[in-house]
Amino acid sequence: MGESELAPLGLIAGCGGLPLEIARSARRRARPVVAVALPGQTDPALEAEVSALRWLHPGQVGRVVEFLRAAGVREAVLAGKLPKLSFEDPAALRPDALALALLRRLSDRHDASILSSVADHLAEQGIRLLPQAELVPELLAVAGRYGRVEPSREQLADLAFGWRLAKAIAELGIGQTLVVRARAVIAVEAIEGTDAAILRAGQMGPGACVLKVAKPAQDPRFDLPVIGPETLLALVEAKAGLLAFEAGATLVLERERLVALADAHGVALLGVAEPPPRGPA
Repeated sequence: MGESELAPLGLIAGCGGLPLEIARSARRRARPVVAVALPGQTDPALEAEVSALRWLHPGQVGRVVEFLRAAGVREAVLAGKLPKLSFEDPAALRPDALALALLRRLSDRHDASILSSVADHLAEQGIRLLPQAELVPELLAVAGRYGRVEPSREQLADLAFGWRLAKAIAELGIGQTLVVRARAVIAVEAIEGTDAAILRAGQMGPGACVLKVAKPAQDPRFDLPVIGPETLLALVEAKAGLLAFEAGATLVLERERLVALADAHGVALLGVAEPPPRGPA
């Protein structure tokens, strides 16, 4: 067993179920987990799954590093969606001097730029940020249909129309979700997040197809696309008919529950490898 495997795993936990999955996976491997949780974002159930947990605000970067280093962490994972906080809201962000210094170095404030800066600082402090899927490879989506619902010819046509548009929008750093219907774009994810974009699309009528993709040059250490039952419930509320997601680059949470919900509500689930299946011309 290597030295890094003996040391505790650091977990910087946002919202959603992924931090819990990673903590449980590490425990199955007999590796202790030391977690940083975000007030109002991280699931409190995480506390029962880790050896130590500290509640800190997103901008308290210095205290995050101090906590992880004091615990002997040399490898860490950033998991779960982080809040899209306004930098004009210091009460929510609570940026410390280190966070402000890191921000001043950036040419933009895209999520990837901010997280890359934090990852670089962690590395300077002797903490390597691991790819999100490294501890949970079983969660990576595979190509093909999930569940019993077969995509229709019209849905496959929408998928073929929208997939490359979705990839282009992801590459620009706008969002990872595109919603299309009848080969027209009806919603693009921006700062509001996936579920809100899906619900917004639902206001345009039923039958939409939701496409979830990774950036063409996705950094595997953060912001991998994630789907789960909450995503599916948003599709049901929006009366959407298909959820297509990128095989090998999307993490699927609570797969059995996700599939059961999709089957119960007549939603097609499709893991897509490049190129996507073609519908009618």
